[in-house]
Amino acid sequence: MNKKDTKILKVAKRELLGKKVKRLRNEGLTPASVYGRDFKSISIQAETKALESLFEELGESGLFNIQIDEGKLLPVLFKNPQYHPVSDELMHVDFYKVDLTRKISAEVPVELVGEAPVVKLGNVLMHITNTIEVEGLPADLPEKFEVDVSGLETLEDMISVGSLKIDKDKLTILTDLEQVVVKSEEPKEEEVEMVETAPEVEGEEGEASEEGEEGEAEAEKDGETEAAAEEKGEEEKSEKKN
Repeated sequence: MNKKDTKILKVAKRELLGKKVKRLRNEGLTPASVYGRDFKSISIQAETKALESLFEELGESGLFNIQIDEGKLLPVLFKNPQYHPVSDELMHVDFYKVDLTRKISAEVPVELVGEAPVVKLGNVLMHITNTIEVEGLPADLPEKFEVDVSGLETLEDMISVGSLKIDKDKLTILTDLEQVVVKSEEPKEEEVEMVETAPEVEGEEGEASEEGEEGEAEAEKDGETEAAAEEKGEEEKSEKKN
């Protein structure tokens, strides 16, 4: 995505807190929070479909703007997504308000592209490292690293973090440079095991549902706690560098 075409997500301040946020989800809204360095945390809500679509596109390293109640635009990154333990529904997410002039660290996802010749020989591609941690200005953080596997021709070939084409003028790689990103292995013979089906236990479904309810109630509290810890960590990291 062109950095000039920064996405905008419109959100609204949220009045419902705690267990009451379940009503929001029934109305197609997702509870969230905005926090950041020298920024007072704000409870907000966003349209679920728009939020999930943007999160799927940008992940936790893609910069975008939020607009609260038609106010000014705030540059943010997604942080701390929380999911329902049973339905895997996105229950809560934080927006980290960034300072565009200060460097931050982020985990950038790795996407494999191309076809590896070694796989055509019957071998299996092993994706070892799914994210790479880098540091840079918010606007310079990539949404993903594309790793071309078309050069993997033998079992001895592999791609490490240090061999990736990353703009080192803008980004500092924090992940170990010798860490393997992708390699191949010979296929292993599948071992078929006879698994005895355990009898269903009455009440198990009810317990799962109950756990789900507890997860919803805790999401808001956990989100605010993780947000505060994240903010404190960023401040300590900045103080050490200064």
